[in-house]
Amino acid sequence: MWNRRDWMMGTAALASAAAAQSGPKTISISSANGLRATARAVEWMKQGKDTLDAVIAGVNINEEDPEDDSVGYGGLPNEEGIVELDASVMHGPSRRAGSVASVRNIKYPSRLAKLVMEQTDHIMLVGEGALRFAKAFGMREENLLTERSRLAWLTWKQSQRDAGGHNNWTDGLDAPPKAAAAALRNVFPGVTDELLAYAWDRAAHPVTGTINCLALNARGEMSGVTTTSGLSWKIPGRVGDSPIVGAGLYVDQEVGAAGSTGRGEENIRVAGAHTIIENMRHGMEPKDAVLDCLKRVARNYGNDLKRLEKFDINFYCLRKDGAYAGAALWNGRQRRTGFTSAQFAVNDGGQSRLEKCVFLHERK
Repeated sequence: MWNRRDWMMGTAALASAAAAQSGPKTISISSANGLRATARAVEWMKQGKDTLDAVIAGVNINEEDPEDDSVGYGGLPNEEGIVELDASVMHGPSRRAGSVASVRNIKYPSRLAKLVMEQTDHIMLVGEGALRFAKAFGMREENLLTERSRLAWLTWKQSQRDAGGHNNWTDGLDAPPKAAAAALRNVFPGVTDELLAYAWDRAAHPVTGTINCLALNARGEMSGVTTTSGLSWKIPGRVGDSPIVGAGLYVDQEVGAAGSTGRGEENIRVAGAHTIIENMRHGMEPKDAVLDCLKRVARNYGNDLKRLEKFDINFYCLRKDGAYAGAALWNGRQRRTGFTSAQFAVNDGGQSRLEKCVFLHERK
Protein backbone atom coordinates (compact mmCIF):
# COMPACT_ATOMS: atom_id res chain seq x y z
CA MET A 1 0.00 0.00 0.00
CA TRP A 2 1.29 3.45 -0.92
CA ASN A 3 1.71 5.96 1.86
CA ARG A 4 1.58 9.75 1.48
CA ARG A 5 5.35 9.99 1.00
CA ASP A 6 5.27 7.46 -1.85
CA TRP A 7 2.40 9.33 -3.49
CA MET A 8 4.26 12.66 -3.27
CA MET A 9 7.45 11.17 -4.69
CA GLY A 10 5.51 9.58 -7.51
CA THR A 11 3.78 12.87 -8.31
CA ALA A 12 7.09 14.71 -8.36
CA ALA A 13 8.57 12.09 -10.68
CA LEU A 14 5.63 12.43 -13.05
CA ALA A 15 5.97 16.21 -13.04
CA SER A 16 9.69 15.95 -13.75
CA ALA A 17 9.07 13.48 -16.58
CA ALA A 18 6.43 15.76 -18.07
CA ALA A 19 8.82 18.72 -17.94
CA ALA A 20 11.55 16.68 -19.59
CA GLN A 21 9.15 15.53 -22.29
CA SER A 22 7.96 19.07 -23.02
CA GLY A 23 11.57 20.25 -23.35
CA PRO A 24 12.88 23.81 -23.47
CA LYS A 25 10.62 26.63 -24.60
CA THR A 26 11.32 29.22 -27.25
CA ILE A 27 12.09 32.49 -25.47
CA SER A 28 14.13 35.65 -25.80
CA ILE A 29 14.98 38.21 -23.13
CA SER A 30 16.67 41.57 -23.47
CA SER A 31 17.40 44.89 -21.86
CA ALA A 32 14.39 47.21 -21.62
CA ASN A 33 15.00 48.70 -25.08
CA GLY A 34 14.51 45.25 -26.63
CA LEU A 35 10.73 44.82 -26.92
CA ARG A 36 10.95 44.75 -30.71
CA ALA A 37 14.23 42.82 -30.65
CA THR A 38 12.85 39.96 -28.55
CA ALA A 39 9.71 39.77 -30.71
CA ARG A 40 11.77 39.45 -33.87
CA ALA A 41 14.14 36.93 -32.28
CA VAL A 42 11.26 34.65 -31.25
CA GLU A 43 9.59 35.04 -34.63
CA TRP A 44 12.79 33.98 -36.39
CA MET A 45 13.33 31.01 -34.09
CA LYS A 46 9.78 29.82 -34.68
CA GLN A 47 10.59 29.88 -38.40
CA GLY A 48 13.45 27.47 -37.68
CA LYS A 49 16.28 29.99 -38.00
CA ASP A 50 19.45 29.76 -35.97
CA THR A 51 19.40 31.32 -32.51
CA LEU A 52 22.35 33.59 -33.29
CA ASP A 53 20.79 34.84 -36.52
CA ALA A 54 17.60 35.46 -34.53
CA VAL A 55 19.16 37.64 -31.81
CA ILE A 56 21.27 39.56 -34.32
CA ALA A 57 18.18 40.27 -36.42
CA GLY A 58 16.54 41.46 -33.22
CA VAL A 59 19.20 43.97 -32.21
CA ASN A 60 19.56 45.18 -35.81
CA ILE A 61 16.31 47.04 -35.09
CA ASN A 62 18.11 49.08 -32.44
CA GLU A 63 21.31 49.44 -34.43
CA GLU A 64 19.44 51.13 -37.29
CA ASP A 65 17.08 53.18 -35.10
CA PRO A 66 18.27 56.81 -34.76
CA GLU A 67 16.02 57.26 -31.71
CA ASP A 68 18.01 54.70 -29.69
CA ASP A 69 21.01 56.88 -28.86
CA SER A 70 22.90 54.14 -27.02
CA VAL A 71 23.21 51.76 -29.97
CA GLY A 72 24.36 52.00 -33.59
CA TYR A 73 23.14 54.74 -35.91
CA GLY A 74 22.38 57.87 -33.90
CA GLY A 75 24.39 56.61 -30.94
CA LEU A 76 25.96 59.38 -28.87
CA PRO A 77 29.58 59.92 -29.95
CA ASN A 78 32.95 60.11 -28.27
CA GLU A 79 34.42 63.41 -27.05
CA GLU A 80 35.50 64.28 -30.61
CA GLY A 81 31.99 63.83 -32.02
CA ILE A 82 32.69 60.46 -33.67
CA VAL A 83 30.43 57.45 -33.09
CA GLU A 84 32.40 54.35 -32.06
CA LEU A 85 30.61 51.01 -31.73
CA ASP A 86 31.30 47.74 -29.89
CA ALA A 87 29.58 44.35 -30.13
CA SER A 88 29.99 40.68 -29.26
CA VAL A 89 28.19 37.48 -30.24
CA MET A 90 28.25 33.94 -28.85
CA HIS A 91 26.80 30.88 -30.55
CA GLY A 92 25.86 28.12 -28.13
CA PRO A 93 25.74 25.14 -30.54
CA SER A 94 29.24 25.74 -31.91
CA ARG A 95 30.68 27.27 -28.72
CA ARG A 96 32.20 30.06 -30.81
CA ALA A 97 32.35 33.79 -30.26
CA GLY A 98 33.28 36.96 -32.10
CA SER A 99 33.54 40.62 -31.20
CA VAL A 100 34.53 44.06 -32.46
CA ALA A 101 35.46 47.24 -30.61
CA SER A 102 35.96 50.93 -31.43
CA VAL A 103 34.47 50.44 -34.89
CA ARG A 104 33.58 53.57 -36.86
CA ASN A 105 31.19 54.04 -39.79
CA ILE A 106 29.63 50.54 -39.70
CA LYS A 107 25.96 50.58 -38.75
CA TYR A 108 25.65 46.90 -37.77
CA PRO A 109 28.56 45.91 -35.51
CA SER A 110 26.66 42.78 -34.39
CA ARG A 111 26.83 41.45 -37.97
CA LEU A 112 30.51 42.34 -38.10
CA ALA A 113 31.16 40.44 -34.84
CA LYS A 114 29.48 37.39 -36.40
CA LEU A 115 31.74 37.71 -39.45
CA VAL A 116 34.77 37.69 -37.16
CA MET A 117 33.42 34.52 -35.54
CA GLU A 118 32.66 32.77 -38.82
CA GLN A 119 35.43 33.93 -41.14
CA THR A 120 38.49 34.02 -38.86
CA ASP A 121 40.04 32.07 -36.04
CA HIS A 122 40.21 35.30 -34.05
CA ILE A 123 37.72 36.43 -31.43
CA MET A 124 38.15 40.23 -31.45
CA LEU A 125 39.04 42.86 -34.03
CA VAL A 126 39.31 46.54 -33.12
CA GLY A 127 39.50 49.99 -34.64
CA GLU A 128 40.87 50.48 -38.11
CA GLY A 129 41.56 46.76 -38.55
CA ALA A 130 37.94 45.93 -37.83
CA LEU A 131 36.79 48.59 -40.30
CA ARG A 132 39.03 47.24 -43.08
CA PHE A 133 37.75 43.73 -42.37
CA ALA A 134 34.16 44.96 -42.62
CA LYS A 135 34.83 46.67 -45.95
CA ALA A 136 36.54 43.55 -47.30
CA PHE A 137 33.25 41.71 -46.78
CA GLY A 138 31.21 44.42 -48.47
CA MET A 139 29.88 46.28 -45.45
CA ARG A 140 29.19 49.90 -46.37
CA GLU A 141 30.76 52.84 -44.56
CA GLU A 142 28.33 55.56 -43.51
CA ASN A 143 28.21 58.51 -41.15
CA LEU A 144 26.47 57.35 -37.96
CA LEU A 145 26.11 60.79 -36.37
CA THR A 146 22.55 62.15 -36.72
CA GLU A 147 21.57 65.78 -36.29
CA ARG A 148 19.93 64.81 -33.00
CA SER A 149 23.06 63.18 -31.60
CA ARG A 150 25.24 66.00 -32.96
CA LEU A 151 23.12 68.53 -31.08
CA ALA A 152 23.54 66.56 -27.86
CA TRP A 153 27.30 66.39 -28.41
CA LEU A 154 27.58 70.13 -29.12
CA THR A 155 25.54 70.89 -26.01
CA TRP A 156 27.89 68.74 -23.95
CA LYS A 157 30.99 70.35 -25.48
CA GLN A 158 29.66 73.82 -24.76
CA SER A 159 28.84 72.86 -21.18
CA GLN A 160 32.49 72.12 -20.36
CA ARG A 161 34.10 74.87 -18.29
CA ASP A 162 37.38 75.67 -16.61
CA ALA A 163 37.59 77.17 -13.13
CA GLY A 164 36.86 80.60 -14.61
CA GLY A 165 33.77 79.44 -16.46
CA HIS A 166 35.32 79.50 -19.94
CA ASN A 167 35.81 76.95 -22.69
CA ASN A 168 37.26 76.95 -26.22
CA TRP A 169 33.89 76.82 -27.96
CA THR A 170 31.86 79.69 -26.57
CA ASP A 171 32.08 82.62 -24.18
CA GLY A 172 28.71 82.63 -22.47
CA LEU A 173 26.63 79.50 -22.80
CA ASP A 174 26.59 78.86 -19.08
CA ALA A 175 24.30 81.87 -18.68
CA PRO A 176 20.65 81.13 -17.75
CA PRO A 177 19.09 78.21 -19.70
CA LYS A 178 16.98 80.46 -21.95
CA ALA A 179 20.10 82.23 -23.16
CA ALA A 180 21.76 78.86 -23.69
CA ALA A 181 18.79 77.65 -25.69
CA ALA A 182 18.89 80.81 -27.79
CA ALA A 183 22.59 80.27 -28.48
CA LEU A 184 21.94 76.72 -29.60
CA ARG A 185 19.15 77.88 -31.89
CA ASN A 186 21.69 80.04 -33.71
CA VAL A 187 23.46 76.80 -34.63
CA PHE A 188 20.26 74.76 -35.11
CA PRO A 189 17.54 77.24 -36.12
CA GLY A 190 14.80 74.62 -36.34
CA VAL A 191 15.43 72.99 -32.98
CA THR A 192 12.32 72.47 -30.84
CA ASP A 193 12.09 73.01 -27.10
CA GLU A 194 11.68 69.27 -26.69
CA LEU A 195 14.87 68.51 -28.60
CA LEU A 196 16.80 71.14 -26.66
CA ALA A 197 15.59 69.63 -23.39
CA TYR A 198 16.75 66.21 -24.63
CA ALA A 199 20.19 67.60 -25.50
CA TRP A 200 20.61 69.22 -22.08
CA ASP A 201 19.54 66.01 -20.36
CA ARG A 202 22.07 63.95 -22.30
CA ALA A 203 24.84 66.46 -21.60
CA ALA A 204 24.09 66.24 -17.89
CA HIS A 205 23.49 62.47 -17.78
CA PRO A 206 25.84 60.61 -20.16
CA VAL A 207 24.28 57.46 -21.58
CA THR A 208 25.75 54.03 -20.90
CA GLY A 209 22.84 52.33 -22.77
CA THR A 210 23.49 49.23 -24.88
CA ILE A 211 21.24 46.30 -25.82
CA ASN A 212 21.85 42.73 -24.74
CA CYS A 213 19.62 40.01 -26.23
CA LEU A 214 19.60 36.31 -25.29
CA ALA A 215 17.65 33.44 -26.86
CA LEU A 216 16.69 29.80 -26.35
CA ASN A 217 14.85 27.63 -28.86
CA ALA A 218 12.77 24.47 -28.48
CA ARG A 219 15.82 22.31 -29.27
CA GLY A 220 17.73 23.74 -26.31
CA GLU A 221 20.06 25.82 -28.48
CA MET A 222 21.12 29.20 -27.13
CA SER A 223 22.87 32.32 -28.41
CA GLY A 224 23.42 35.90 -27.34
CA VAL A 225 24.52 39.32 -28.58
CA THR A 226 25.46 42.62 -26.99
CA THR A 227 25.87 45.80 -29.06
CA THR A 228 26.44 49.42 -28.07
CA SER A 229 27.73 52.86 -28.93
CA GLY A 230 29.34 52.90 -25.50
CA LEU A 231 29.67 55.63 -22.92
CA SER A 232 28.68 59.06 -24.24
CA TRP A 233 31.56 61.53 -24.70
CA LYS A 234 34.15 58.82 -23.98
CA ILE A 235 37.85 59.17 -24.74
CA PRO A 236 38.34 57.89 -28.32
CA GLY A 237 39.25 54.23 -28.18
CA ARG A 238 37.55 53.56 -24.83
CA VAL A 239 36.09 50.07 -24.74
CA GLY A 240 33.55 48.95 -22.17
CA ASP A 241 32.22 45.50 -21.36
CA SER A 242 29.96 44.93 -24.37
CA PRO A 243 32.57 43.35 -26.68
CA ILE A 244 34.35 41.52 -23.86
CA VAL A 245 33.43 37.83 -23.89
CA GLY A 246 32.77 36.86 -20.28
CA ALA A 247 31.79 40.38 -19.22
CA GLY A 248 29.16 41.90 -21.51
CA LEU A 249 28.11 38.49 -22.83
CA TYR A 250 28.60 34.80 -22.12
CA VAL A 251 26.80 31.70 -23.40
CA ASP A 252 27.19 28.08 -22.36
CA GLN A 253 24.06 26.32 -23.51
CA GLU A 254 24.62 23.48 -21.08
CA VAL A 255 23.92 26.10 -18.38
CA GLY A 256 22.50 29.30 -19.86
CA ALA A 257 23.29 32.74 -21.24
CA ALA A 258 23.93 36.10 -19.59
CA GLY A 259 24.70 39.70 -20.48
CA SER A 260 24.77 43.23 -19.15
CA THR A 261 24.05 46.90 -19.78
CA GLY A 262 25.18 49.95 -17.84
CA ARG A 263 28.61 51.01 -16.62
CA GLY A 264 30.93 48.61 -18.39
CA GLU A 265 34.03 49.23 -16.30
CA GLU A 266 32.29 47.82 -13.23
CA ASN A 267 31.17 44.73 -15.12
CA ILE A 268 34.64 44.04 -16.50
CA ARG A 269 36.03 44.02 -12.96
CA VAL A 270 33.71 41.18 -11.92
CA ALA A 271 33.57 39.33 -15.28
CA GLY A 272 29.81 39.61 -14.86
CA ALA A 273 28.29 37.39 -17.54
CA HIS A 274 30.71 34.54 -16.87
CA THR A 275 30.23 34.90 -13.11
CA ILE A 276 26.46 34.57 -13.54
CA ILE A 277 26.80 31.43 -15.66
CA GLU A 278 29.15 29.86 -13.13
CA ASN A 279 26.74 30.76 -10.33
CA MET A 280 23.97 28.89 -12.14
CA ARG A 281 26.31 26.02 -12.97
CA HIS A 282 26.78 25.54 -9.24
CA GLY A 283 23.06 25.50 -8.53
CA MET A 284 21.99 29.11 -8.02
CA GLU A 285 18.59 30.15 -9.34
CA PRO A 286 18.76 32.89 -12.04
CA LYS A 287 17.59 35.60 -9.63
CA ASP A 288 20.21 34.67 -7.04
CA ALA A 289 22.91 34.37 -9.69
CA VAL A 290 22.45 37.94 -10.95
CA LEU A 291 22.05 39.42 -7.47
CA ASP A 292 25.27 37.76 -6.34
CA CYS A 293 27.06 39.41 -9.25
CA LEU A 294 25.68 42.80 -8.25
CA LYS A 295 26.93 42.21 -4.71
CA ARG A 296 30.42 41.71 -6.14
CA VAL A 297 30.15 45.09 -7.90
CA ALA A 298 29.02 46.75 -4.66
CA ARG A 299 31.82 45.09 -2.69
CA ASN A 300 34.38 46.79 -4.94
CA TYR A 301 33.11 50.07 -3.48
CA GLY A 302 33.03 48.83 0.08
CA ASN A 303 29.22 48.86 -0.22
CA ASP A 304 29.35 52.66 0.01
CA LEU A 305 25.91 53.73 -1.25
CA LYS A 306 26.99 57.34 -1.89
CA ARG A 307 29.56 56.11 -4.38
CA LEU A 308 27.38 53.37 -5.84
CA GLU A 309 24.51 55.77 -6.52
CA LYS A 310 26.62 57.52 -9.15
CA PHE A 311 26.15 54.73 -11.69
CA ASP A 312 23.77 52.01 -12.89
CA ILE A 313 24.40 48.47 -14.03
CA ASN A 314 21.97 45.72 -15.02
CA PHE A 315 22.42 41.98 -15.59
CA TYR A 316 20.22 39.54 -17.52
CA CYS A 317 20.30 35.76 -17.55
CA LEU A 318 18.42 32.98 -19.28
CA ARG A 319 18.82 29.41 -18.04
CA LYS A 320 18.81 26.40 -20.36
CA ASP A 321 15.30 25.40 -19.22
CA GLY A 322 13.82 28.82 -19.98
CA ALA A 323 13.94 30.27 -16.45
CA TYR A 324 15.21 33.85 -16.48
CA ALA A 325 15.91 36.96 -14.43
CA GLY A 326 16.88 40.60 -14.81
CA ALA A 327 18.62 42.47 -12.02
CA ALA A 328 19.69 46.05 -11.38
CA LEU A 329 22.02 47.69 -8.91
CA TRP A 330 19.21 50.18 -8.18
CA ASN A 331 15.44 49.85 -8.42
CA GLY A 332 15.33 52.64 -10.99
CA ARG A 333 16.72 55.96 -12.06
CA GLN A 334 15.69 59.59 -11.87
CA ARG A 335 15.48 61.33 -15.23
CA ARG A 336 14.08 64.58 -16.58
CA THR A 337 10.89 62.70 -17.49
CA GLY A 338 10.53 61.25 -13.97
CA PHE A 339 11.47 58.10 -12.08
CA THR A 340 11.88 55.00 -14.25
CA SER A 341 11.78 51.52 -12.75
CA ALA A 342 14.48 49.04 -13.69
CA GLN A 343 12.94 46.67 -16.24
CA PHE A 344 13.85 44.17 -18.94
CA ALA A 345 12.07 42.76 -22.01
CA VAL A 346 10.70 39.22 -22.37
CA ASN A 347 9.05 37.39 -25.25
CA ASP A 348 8.06 33.75 -24.77
CA GLY A 349 5.63 33.49 -27.71
CA GLY A 350 3.07 36.33 -27.98
CA GLN A 351 3.59 39.98 -27.42
CA SER A 352 6.80 41.23 -25.84
CA ARG A 353 6.43 42.64 -22.36
CA LEU A 354 8.49 44.49 -19.76
CA GLU A 355 9.10 42.85 -16.40
CA LYS A 356 10.62 44.43 -13.32
CA CYS A 357 14.19 43.66 -12.41
CA VAL A 358 15.08 42.44 -8.97
CA PHE A 359 17.40 45.00 -7.42
CA LEU A 360 20.15 45.28 -4.85
CA HIS A 361 19.47 48.80 -3.56
CA GLU A 362 16.48 51.11 -3.54
CA ARG A 363 16.45 54.77 -4.52
CA LYS A 364 14.02 56.69 -2.35
